[in-house]
Amino acid sequence: MEISIFTVDAFTNLPFKGNPAAICPLSHALRDELYQRIATEMNLSETAFITKINPSDNFTTGSRFCLRWFTPTKEVDLCGHATLASAAVLFQHMKNMNPTVVFETRSGDLSVTRCGEQIVMDFPLNPPTREDPKEFKDIIKAAVGDHPIQDVYLSSSTKKLMIRLADSCDRSVLTSLKVDSTTLLSSERSGRVTGLIITIIGSPDCQPGYDFYSRYFAPWNGIPEDPVTGSAHTVLASYWLEKLGKRKMLAYQCSSRGGELELEVREDGRVNIAGRTVTILQGTITL
Repeated sequence: MEISIFTVDAFTNLPFKGNPAAICPLSHALRDELYQRIATEMNLSETAFITKINPSDNFTTGSRFCLRWFTPTKEVDLCGHATLASAAVLFQHMKNMNPTVVFETRSGDLSVTRCGEQIVMDFPLNPPTREDPKEFKDIIKAAVGDHPIQDVYLSSSTKKLMIRLADSCDRSVLTSLKVDSTTLLSSERSGRVTGLIITIIGSPDCQPGYDFYSRYFAPWNGIPEDPVTGSAHTVLASYWLEKLGKRKMLAYQCSSRGGELELEVREDGRVNIAGRTVTILQGTITL
Protein backbone atom coordinates (compact mmCIF):
# COMPACT_ATOMS: atom_id res chain seq x y z
CA MET A 1 0.00 0.00 0.00
CA GLU A 2 1.22 3.50 -0.84
CA ILE A 3 -0.20 6.56 0.92
CA SER A 4 0.49 10.13 -0.15
CA ILE A 5 1.62 12.40 2.65
CA PHE A 6 2.29 16.12 2.95
CA THR A 7 3.89 18.11 5.75
CA VAL A 8 2.32 21.56 5.93
CA ASP A 9 3.30 24.44 8.21
CA ALA A 10 0.03 26.11 9.26
CA PHE A 11 -0.70 29.66 10.45
CA THR A 12 2.40 31.04 8.74
CA ASN A 13 3.69 32.09 5.34
CA LEU A 14 7.26 31.06 6.17
CA PRO A 15 8.76 27.55 6.19
CA PHE A 16 9.72 26.14 9.59
CA LYS A 17 7.36 28.52 11.36
CA GLY A 18 3.76 28.00 12.45
CA ASN A 19 2.58 24.50 13.32
CA PRO A 20 3.50 21.49 11.17
CA ALA A 21 0.89 18.84 10.44
CA ALA A 22 1.14 15.64 8.41
CA ILE A 23 -1.77 15.24 5.97
CA CYS A 24 -2.78 11.98 4.26
CA PRO A 25 -5.48 12.11 1.56
CA LEU A 26 -6.94 8.59 1.30
CA SER A 27 -9.15 6.97 -1.32
CA HIS A 28 -10.70 4.77 1.39
CA ALA A 29 -10.73 4.52 5.18
CA LEU A 30 -8.07 2.56 7.06
CA ARG A 31 -8.14 0.69 10.37
CA ASP A 32 -8.01 2.93 13.42
CA GLU A 33 -4.89 1.11 14.57
CA LEU A 34 -3.13 2.04 11.34
CA TYR A 35 -4.15 5.70 11.63
CA GLN A 36 -2.60 5.79 15.09
CA ARG A 37 0.58 4.01 14.05
CA ILE A 38 1.12 6.45 11.17
CA ALA A 39 0.54 9.41 13.51
CA THR A 40 2.99 7.97 16.03
CA GLU A 41 5.55 7.48 13.27
CA MET A 42 5.13 11.05 12.02
CA ASN A 43 5.61 12.30 15.61
CA LEU A 44 4.07 15.71 14.91
CA SER A 45 1.43 17.25 17.14
CA GLU A 46 -1.21 16.17 14.61
CA THR A 47 -1.54 13.85 11.64
CA ALA A 48 -4.80 14.25 9.73
CA PHE A 49 -6.50 11.80 7.38
CA ILE A 50 -8.84 13.00 4.63
CA THR A 51 -11.12 10.34 3.11
CA LYS A 52 -13.71 10.51 0.37
CA ILE A 53 -17.30 10.05 1.53
CA ASN A 54 -18.77 9.02 -1.81
CA PRO A 55 -16.80 6.48 -3.86
CA SER A 56 -17.67 8.37 -7.04
CA ASP A 57 -16.07 11.58 -5.72
CA ASN A 58 -12.49 12.62 -6.25
CA PHE A 59 -10.29 15.12 -4.45
CA THR A 60 -10.52 17.63 -7.30
CA THR A 61 -14.29 17.89 -7.69
CA GLY A 62 -15.62 16.66 -4.34
CA SER A 63 -16.97 19.16 -1.82
CA ARG A 64 -17.45 16.95 1.29
CA PHE A 65 -14.84 14.77 2.95
CA CYS A 66 -14.30 12.94 6.22
CA LEU A 67 -11.49 14.31 8.39
CA ARG A 68 -9.88 12.73 11.47
CA TRP A 69 -7.02 14.00 13.62
CA PHE A 70 -4.48 11.96 15.59
CA THR A 71 -1.72 13.06 17.98
CA PRO A 72 1.21 10.67 18.52
CA THR A 73 -0.82 8.99 21.28
CA LYS A 74 -4.57 9.40 20.59
CA GLU A 75 -7.39 10.62 18.36
CA VAL A 76 -8.73 14.09 19.21
CA ASP A 77 -12.09 15.79 18.67
CA LEU A 78 -10.86 19.05 17.11
CA CYS A 79 -7.65 20.38 15.61
CA GLY A 80 -7.38 23.75 13.93
CA HIS A 81 -3.95 23.74 12.35
CA ALA A 82 -4.37 20.28 10.83
CA THR A 83 -7.75 21.34 9.41
CA LEU A 84 -6.11 24.38 7.84
CA ALA A 85 -3.33 22.17 6.48
CA SER A 86 -5.83 19.62 5.14
CA ALA A 87 -7.70 22.34 3.27
CA ALA A 88 -4.40 23.59 1.84
CA VAL A 89 -3.60 20.11 0.52
CA LEU A 90 -7.00 19.92 -1.17
CA PHE A 91 -6.89 23.42 -2.65
CA GLN A 92 -3.23 23.65 -3.60
CA HIS A 93 -2.12 20.09 -4.34
CA MET A 94 -5.32 18.26 -5.28
CA LYS A 95 -6.50 21.33 -7.23
CA ASN A 96 -9.95 21.17 -5.67
CA MET A 97 -12.13 23.49 -7.73
CA ASN A 98 -14.68 24.38 -5.04
CA PRO A 99 -14.39 27.71 -3.19
CA THR A 100 -15.56 25.94 -0.03
CA VAL A 101 -15.23 22.35 1.13
CA VAL A 102 -16.82 20.73 4.17
CA PHE A 103 -15.14 18.25 6.50
CA GLU A 104 -17.29 15.81 8.46
CA THR A 105 -15.58 15.43 11.85
CA ARG A 106 -16.09 14.44 15.48
CA SER A 107 -16.88 18.13 16.07
CA GLY A 108 -19.57 18.24 13.39
CA ASP A 109 -19.36 19.73 9.91
CA LEU A 110 -16.48 22.19 9.49
CA SER A 111 -16.41 24.32 6.35
CA VAL A 112 -13.23 25.88 4.99
CA THR A 113 -13.12 28.59 2.34
CA ARG A 114 -10.40 29.99 0.12
CA CYS A 115 -10.01 33.74 0.58
CA GLY A 116 -7.03 35.06 -1.38
CA GLU A 117 -3.83 33.75 0.19
CA GLN A 118 -5.70 32.73 3.32
CA ILE A 119 -7.98 29.85 4.25
CA VAL A 120 -10.90 30.65 6.56
CA MET A 121 -12.24 27.93 8.85
CA ASP A 122 -15.76 27.96 10.31
CA PHE A 123 -15.34 26.55 13.83
CA PRO A 124 -17.55 26.13 16.90
CA LEU A 125 -17.00 28.62 19.70
CA ASN A 126 -16.22 27.10 23.12
CA PRO A 127 -16.96 29.70 25.82
CA PRO A 128 -15.09 29.02 29.07
CA THR A 129 -16.37 29.67 32.58
CA ARG A 130 -14.60 31.41 35.44
CA GLU A 131 -13.03 29.09 38.02
CA ASP A 132 -11.61 29.51 41.51
CA PRO A 133 -7.80 29.55 41.12
CA LYS A 134 -7.50 27.59 44.37
CA GLU A 135 -9.04 24.56 42.62
CA PHE A 136 -6.13 24.54 40.14
CA LYS A 137 -3.33 25.89 42.35
CA ASP A 138 -0.96 23.01 41.56
CA ILE A 139 -1.23 23.32 37.79
CA ILE A 140 -1.03 27.13 38.02
CA LYS A 141 2.15 26.86 40.08
CA ALA A 142 3.62 24.34 37.65
CA ALA A 143 2.78 26.54 34.65
CA VAL A 144 3.53 30.12 35.68
CA GLY A 145 5.37 29.86 38.99
CA ASP A 146 5.05 33.01 41.06
CA HIS A 147 3.97 35.31 38.24
CA PRO A 148 0.72 37.15 39.05
CA ILE A 149 -2.44 35.91 37.36
CA GLN A 150 -5.65 37.76 36.57
CA ASP A 151 -8.14 35.06 35.53
CA VAL A 152 -8.59 31.29 35.48
CA TYR A 153 -11.22 29.88 33.15
CA LEU A 154 -12.11 26.34 32.08
CA SER A 155 -13.76 25.16 28.88
CA SER A 156 -15.41 21.95 30.05
CA SER A 157 -16.40 20.99 26.50
CA THR A 158 -12.77 20.95 25.33
CA LYS A 159 -11.11 20.31 28.74
CA LYS A 160 -8.86 23.30 28.16
CA LEU A 161 -7.82 25.32 31.20
CA MET A 162 -6.97 28.98 30.50
CA ILE A 163 -4.72 31.05 32.74
CA ARG A 164 -4.49 34.78 32.05
CA LEU A 165 -1.37 36.47 33.36
CA ALA A 166 -1.81 39.87 35.00
CA ASP A 167 -1.50 42.90 32.73
CA SER A 168 1.71 43.83 34.53
CA CYS A 169 3.30 40.89 32.65
CA ASP A 170 4.47 41.63 29.13
CA ARG A 171 5.06 39.33 26.18
CA SER A 172 8.60 38.52 27.34
CA VAL A 173 7.21 36.97 30.53
CA LEU A 174 4.99 34.67 28.50
CA THR A 175 7.72 33.63 26.08
CA SER A 176 10.26 33.01 28.86
CA LEU A 177 8.06 30.58 30.82
CA LYS A 178 9.71 27.16 31.19
CA VAL A 179 6.81 24.71 31.46
CA ASP A 180 7.87 21.16 32.31
CA SER A 181 5.58 18.48 30.88
CA THR A 182 6.23 15.97 33.64
CA THR A 183 5.40 18.52 36.33
CA LEU A 184 2.22 19.52 34.50
CA LEU A 185 1.08 15.92 34.24
CA SER A 186 1.66 15.26 37.92
CA SER A 187 -0.10 18.50 38.95
CA GLU A 188 -3.39 17.63 37.22
CA ARG A 189 -4.76 14.09 37.27
CA SER A 190 -8.49 14.73 37.72
CA GLY A 191 -9.30 14.32 34.03
CA ARG A 192 -10.92 17.77 33.91
CA VAL A 193 -7.95 19.21 32.00
CA THR A 194 -6.24 17.86 28.88
CA GLY A 195 -4.86 21.16 27.60
CA LEU A 196 -3.44 24.33 29.16
CA ILE A 197 -3.66 27.81 27.63
CA ILE A 198 -1.60 30.67 29.04
CA THR A 199 -2.57 34.08 27.69
CA ILE A 200 -1.90 37.79 28.15
CA ILE A 201 -3.43 40.94 26.72
CA GLY A 202 -1.80 42.15 23.53
CA SER A 203 -0.46 45.42 22.24
CA PRO A 204 -2.93 46.53 19.53
CA ASP A 205 -1.30 49.96 19.25
CA CYS A 206 1.99 48.43 18.09
CA GLN A 207 2.24 46.98 14.60
CA PRO A 208 0.95 44.53 13.53
CA GLY A 209 -1.46 45.10 16.42
CA TYR A 210 -2.00 41.79 18.21
CA ASP A 211 -5.02 41.83 20.52
CA PHE A 212 -3.70 38.99 22.67
CA TYR A 213 -0.89 36.46 22.95
CA SER A 214 -0.94 32.84 24.08
CA ARG A 215 0.93 29.57 24.48
CA TYR A 216 -0.57 26.07 24.64
CA PHE A 217 0.55 22.88 26.37
CA ALA A 218 -1.06 19.42 26.12
CA PRO A 219 1.22 16.72 27.57
CA TRP A 220 -1.98 14.80 28.49
CA ASN A 221 -2.33 14.22 24.72
CA GLY A 222 1.35 13.59 24.08
CA ILE A 223 2.09 17.21 23.05
CA PRO A 224 4.53 19.02 25.39
CA GLU A 225 3.90 22.38 23.68
CA ASP A 226 1.84 22.93 20.54
CA PRO A 227 3.32 25.65 18.31
CA VAL A 228 0.03 27.19 17.07
CA THR A 229 -3.36 25.88 18.17
CA GLY A 230 -6.59 26.63 16.33
CA SER A 231 -8.76 24.72 18.81
CA ALA A 232 -7.39 26.76 21.73
CA HIS A 233 -8.55 29.89 19.94
CA THR A 234 -12.15 28.65 19.99
CA VAL A 235 -11.82 29.23 23.75
CA LEU A 236 -9.61 32.32 23.59
CA ALA A 237 -11.83 34.09 21.05
CA SER A 238 -14.82 33.79 23.35
CA TYR A 239 -12.89 35.00 26.39
CA TRP A 240 -11.24 37.99 24.71
CA LEU A 241 -14.48 39.00 22.96
CA GLU A 242 -15.95 39.49 26.42
CA LYS A 243 -12.90 41.34 27.75
CA LEU A 244 -12.07 43.50 24.73
CA GLY A 245 -15.52 43.90 23.20
CA LYS A 246 -14.09 43.12 19.75
CA ARG A 247 -15.45 40.56 17.33
CA LYS A 248 -12.47 40.80 14.96
CA MET A 249 -9.13 40.10 16.59
CA LEU A 250 -5.55 39.39 15.56
CA ALA A 251 -3.81 36.82 17.75
CA TYR A 252 -0.25 35.55 18.03
CA GLN A 253 0.83 32.29 19.63
CA CYS A 254 4.26 32.79 21.20
CA SER A 255 5.86 29.38 20.80
CA SER A 256 9.43 29.15 19.52
CA ARG A 257 8.01 28.72 15.99
CA GLY A 258 5.22 31.28 16.38
CA GLY A 259 2.05 31.75 14.37
CA GLU A 260 -0.61 34.32 13.55
CA LEU A 261 -4.39 33.83 13.54
CA GLU A 262 -7.14 36.18 12.38
CA LEU A 263 -10.36 35.69 14.34
CA GLU A 264 -13.92 36.82 13.81
CA VAL A 265 -16.55 35.86 16.38
CA ARG A 266 -19.87 35.65 14.55
CA GLU A 267 -23.34 36.51 15.80
CA ASP A 268 -24.40 32.87 15.39
CA GLY A 269 -22.00 31.73 18.11
CA ARG A 270 -19.26 30.39 15.88
CA VAL A 271 -15.82 31.73 15.06
CA ASN A 272 -13.97 32.20 11.77
CA ILE A 273 -10.28 31.37 12.11
CA ALA A 274 -8.09 32.42 9.19
CA GLY A 275 -4.48 31.69 8.40
CA ARG A 276 -1.94 30.84 5.74
CA THR A 277 0.15 27.72 5.08
CA VAL A 278 3.43 26.55 3.57
CA THR A 279 3.97 22.99 2.28
CA ILE A 280 7.50 21.84 3.04
CA LEU A 281 7.37 18.12 2.20
CA GLN A 282 5.52 15.82 -0.16
CA GLY A 283 6.10 12.08 -0.22
CA THR A 284 4.76 8.55 0.04
CA ILE A 285 4.32 6.16 2.93
CA THR A 286 4.90 2.57 1.80
CA LEU A 287 3.31 -0.17 3.90
